Parts: sequence; C-alpha cells; structure tokens
Amino acid sequence: MKLAERIRDALMHAVVELDEDVLDLIKRAYGQEEREPAKAVLDAILKNLELAKETGLPMCQDTGLFLVFADVGRTCPLSLGSIEASIMEGCETAVQQAYFRRSIVAEPVFDRTNTQNNLPPVIWWNIVEGSGLTLRILLKGFGSENCSSVRMLNPTGGKEAVVEAVRQIVQKAGGKPCPPIFVGVGLGGTMDRAAYLSKRALLRDVRQANSDARYAALEQEILASIQTLGIGSGGLGGTITALHVAVEQESTHIAGLPLAVSINCWADRKATITWKEGEDA
Repeated sequence: MKLAERIRDALMHAVVELDEDVLDLIKRAYGQEEREPAKAVLDAILKNLELAKETGLPMCQDTGLFLVFADVGRTCPLSLGSIEASIMEGCETAVQQAYFRRSIVAEPVFDRTNTQNNLPPVIWWNIVEGSGLTLRILLKGFGSENCSSVRMLNPTGGKEAVVEAVRQIVQKAGGKPCPPIFVGVGLGGTMDRAAYLSKRALLRDVRQANSDARYAALEQEILASIQTLGIGSGGLGGTITALHVAVEQESTHIAGLPLAVSINCWADRKATITWKEGEDA
C-alpha cells in the first residue's frame, strides 16, 4: 500500500475512533467524576463515540485542521517533495472519501474563501536518526485551539510560575474548549518553538510521562492545579477538568522562559504512519 493510501486510511479512522489510550482516560474520568451534570456529559461523550464507530460518522462536527509532524531519517531515500506530495494526496482523499467538514479558508482576514478540500495541512519537518519516516497527524479542532496561548515568563519564575500560567490559561478558557481537555505545554526555545512543542506534546501516548522525572512531576503538578478549578466536563462544574497534561521542553536563552499551552478537547484525534526503507512509497 502506497504512503498516500496509508495516510488516507489513518485519517479516516482517526476522525471516527479515538486511540485506546485516550478512550481509556475518558472512561476512567466517568468513573471518577463526582458531580452528576458532568458525569452525564461524559456518558454522552462515550455514547457518541459508540455511535461514531457503528455508523462511520465523525465523532465531532469540527473534523479539524491537519497538523502533520514529519520525522524524517537523515538517510531516508524519499525526497521531501515526494513525502509532501503523499501527505497532500492522503489528506485530500481522506476528506473526499469520509465525512470531513470543509473547514479551511485560503487566507485569514479578507475573503476567507473555503478551499473545499481541507488543504493545505500544516507540516512541521524534523530530522531524526535512521532511514525511515514517521508521520504524526493531529486533527485539531478550533473550539479548543482558540483557547491556546503563549506566555513569556520571567526566567527566574521556576516551576511555580509555569504551574500558575497554565492554570490561568485554562481558567480563562472555562467551558469553551469542550472539557474534559488535553493540555500540551511547551517550554523553552523561542515563542514559536514553545508553541510547536506544546502541539507535539499532544501527540504523546497519554500512558507515557515525560522521560525527565522532574518534568514528569511537573506534569502531575499542573494537572492537579487544573483540577482544582472545578470547571468540569462541558463546563458544568466537576471533579475532572483535564484528562492529561503533557510537557515537552528544550534549551532556551538565559533571559527567557517561553511557555505555550495548546488545549485539545476530549476528541484528541491522532494518526501515526510509519514508513521503513524498502516499503512501497
């Protein structure tokens, strides 16, 4: 099967079914939630997911913007041009063959003409070791995206400033991003790199903590702080506001502590496609 076909199939699956790691968290939240209105929202989400799987219809009317993270091996024999062409073809055929809402406009301010095919995707290129290729695609809805934010923190603020900044961003979002939410936090780099890292954090399997024990503990501290807000599922008040927090970090300038928060609704739709040298492209 060609790369474009594998991308198509992965996207058609992602728009209908959540990965097991995400689904398990929603089920766990249903069991832990103490307030009945919020519990009813979680019950409706789970029933909605069952119906989506049975009917092949999208789990949400906002089928998202395609965010593609392309990890390309240093010795990968595929050209960037051919990979890009496969991504474009795979995304477009998925939109044509499944029930994707046409949600992309060609430019943001003036005519805002709909492209009618959900192209172009946003593609980030990353060089990694090896000869293979891994594509990770996030179907990013914009009710939650509109609640994302960037802060340039005082470099001496430490973890307390990080926890408080994320808490404030989530508190301001309230019920708008369709909680319970997934929270990606990017730390370091520059303003734009922190935003990139926060998106990349949303792609991590939620069963995996940050590989650095200090940042793994920070993830849990941020999650606990968010839960005290009591926003709850659907914004109706409850025990569970966030399902998961993931932090990604990198080096930065001595004078800065860039922080970005990307919020995703409960529909944390992800697709992963791997290609190895010698496979059909």
